[in-house]
Amino acid sequence: MLLEQTPERLVADLVLLLDMEPRGANRFEGRRYKLTPGRLFGGQVIAQALAAAEQTVPDNRAAHSLHAYFLRSGSSELPVSYMVTNDFDGRSFSNRRVVASQQGEPILNLTASFHVPETGMEHQRHPMPDVPPPEDLEPFANQYERFRQKDADRNLMAVGRPRSFDLRMVEPPCWQIEGAAEPVNHIWIRAVAPLPDDPRVHRAVLAYASDMHLLMSSLRPHGKSMFRGEVRGASLDHAIWFHQPFRADDWLLYVTESPWAGNGRGFARGQVFSRDGRLVASTAQEGVIRAI
Repeated sequence: MLLEQTPERLVADLVLLLDMEPRGANRFEGRRYKLTPGRLFGGQVIAQALAAAEQTVPDNRAAHSLHAYFLRSGSSELPVSYMVTNDFDGRSFSNRRVVASQQGEPILNLTASFHVPETGMEHQRHPMPDVPPPEDLEPFANQYERFRQKDADRNLMAVGRPRSFDLRMVEPPCWQIEGAAEPVNHIWIRAVAPLPDDPRVHRAVLAYASDMHLLMSSLRPHGKSMFRGEVRGASLDHAIWFHQPFRADDWLLYVTESPWAGNGRGFARGQVFSRDGRLVASTAQEGVIRAI
């Protein structure tokens, strides 16, 4: 008998997914969603690699950046092993290198840097965009379910299991766009239930969510949608900079934009704002985008 998929259960599953299992000598194994066969979600691998690296760093050093390259598609039906290498421990910074593998083949390389918090010069050039609050917007899951039922005969992108995140999109969803649109998305996002207070959990949860919809902004000028089955896409690399503390179970505004696409690739970057307007993280990603 399956447990009821309540918000609390979904978030508990997400937290467990990011609780890495030690295998000795800086090796870890990532748990998996066993009910969702198919391609492994890239955000999950990034988040687990970061969580593995976090376990090898002193508690007073917080992750401030990570850079990852996707090498092969992973399978959600197979376990993922993570090997962490200690490349550097200085007075203020630490650096870790992580290789994620399945069946002996690497699927992702990640480097993460950690920093002892300190005081210094501060500025934030751009304020948070003035957009409707999440309470005025419809949940993404409801919008997609209507779309899926309306176009049940089409080759639609699978969304999979119930989400651990509540997403609210300011712009119309990509499947509603037929012509060219600005390559920008504003998306409110948060975990659907409270998370533990551990900042490492919140960083890993944001790392997981940061892969959602980022590359989609590069398709908007072309009127194409992965959800309509018109494009094949895959992340090539992904970077995150954590600027300030935040909670991933409070609303965060994810602003994504694509300044360029070409040669079968799209480039996108993102800014993550807390609801009180602080820039708490930045992201960048390049991926393959090929029309079908």
